[in-house]
Amino acid sequence: MPSDETELERLRLERDLYRDLLDLSGRDDPGPFLEAALGLLVRLLGADQGYLEVFDWNDGPSWWRAAGLSPDEVERIRTIVSRGIIAEALAQGDVIVCPSAILDPRFKDRPSVQASKIEAVLCTPIMRQTPVGVLYVQSQRTAGTFTEAEVALARTVARHLGPLVEGLLIRSRTKQADHVEPFRKRLRIDGLVGRSAALAKVLREVEVAAPLDISVLIAGDTGSGKTQMARLIHDNGPRRGRPFVDLNCANFQDTILETELFGSVPGAFTDATRREGRVAAAQGGTLFLDEVGELSASAQSKLLKFLDSREYTPVGGKTMMTANARIIAATNKDLETEVEERRFRQDLFFRLRVLAIRMPSLAERREDVIPLAAGLCADAQREHKLPIIPLSPGAQRAVDAFDWPGNIRQLANQMMAGAIHAAAEGATEVEAAHIFRDARDGKDPGGGAGAGTFHEQTRRLQAVIVRKALEATDWNVTAAARGLDLTRTHLHNLINAFGLRRGLHSS
Repeated sequence: MPSDETELERLRLERDLYRDLLDLSGRDDPGPFLEAALGLLVRLLGADQGYLEVFDWNDGPSWWRAAGLSPDEVERIRTIVSRGIIAEALAQGDVIVCPSAILDPRFKDRPSVQASKIEAVLCTPIMRQTPVGVLYVQSQRTAGTFTEAEVALARTVARHLGPLVEGLLIRSRTKQADHVEPFRKRLRIDGLVGRSAALAKVLREVEVAAPLDISVLIAGDTGSGKTQMARLIHDNGPRRGRPFVDLNCANFQDTILETELFGSVPGAFTDATRREGRVAAAQGGTLFLDEVGELSASAQSKLLKFLDSREYTPVGGKTMMTANARIIAATNKDLETEVEERRFRQDLFFRLRVLAIRMPSLAERREDVIPLAAGLCADAQREHKLPIIPLSPGAQRAVDAFDWPGNIRQLANQMMAGAIHAAAEGATEVEAAHIFRDARDGKDPGGGAGAGTFHEQTRRLQAVIVRKALEATDWNVTAAARGLDLTRTHLHNLINAFGLRRGLHSS
């Protein structure tokens, strides 16, 4: 029976643990939070050693802390020691506890357990919808150390840690260095969301191009924000305050496209009237030609003539017209290849690409995804007069984990869908299920969060663990099995069960 003094000390430690969790949960630096939580828990459980790790299933472990372990022991536990025990806890989604790991039939044959002479073990996943981390404590002193009360305490602490750790993951991504900040002081970029180094690199080019009255060619994937960047060049140049006229060259057939560009006169074709083209409308300002790679040979010839002389002839007309408009073009095609294959005029290519800017995809500016999603969601709510509610932490994690092959355009569409679905349900937060409700691609947008039964989620998690181990060893099954503390036969069975193949991702 513990003495009154011992029990009082335990209650004080437990009080300190919960108080420190609440205090540290609001900090942006996860280090002190993790260290304090682990240290207090190790003392409360009377353990010798402890290890805490926070996972990011897309980018690998984010943070870890150890207590009572030498540097060599830390390295060993991070690589091989008791990985089987930790993997078991993650797979079950609950506490793993055994009085003596070196005697437990589940673990005794594992080399790492025998090498470290591990006795009492307690391991619990830090859970949200899927594990976001793991708490692991062990003792070499004696078997049978951890009581039912201590197991219950570890489970409770892990439950409290779940939302706090999830918040830390999100804040760490959204509070990274703002590489764009210097440009906010020098350029008119109100409304531009992002802080990534990739976006800052683009803005350096904008800063060079904007004051010069030259043609600019913006390349980049569909939906990556080329139109917004063209507008920024216009707004930061000497033509700001004058017209900014845009034309998507992919939206019109050849003859109609020429009419859109250069206008028409009565009699040019059936039902033709006198019509002002986009070139004339952009007088004194900027003409933005999106998807310029879709121009027909005839339109290319006329555009080249305009760039050379600032003169053009309306469709069906005979009188030469003039216009002073700066040309900014954009394309998602490789125009150099188009030139080589004679689908795009080389002389026009050189006239358009006086200065070239490449827009990065969202995959190249991952740190911008969550703030972009939040801004686009709020925009959609205002546009459709919906309640202004935030993205939940789970939704932010799901958005951050998704690939977004359609870039900002796809993100905007999904945020609008999420805002509408959330409002229809009267929700207080936009959840991942609202955002990805209408997904048709069969992918798991949130990396498994909130999708399927517990066993289905566990199976997906195990597949992620196995694939990461295989990729880390260049698919050396023997090395991967050693790192996971599994037999080669067991690992081969898992590979076959999950349908894992080199270069292919299981669904």
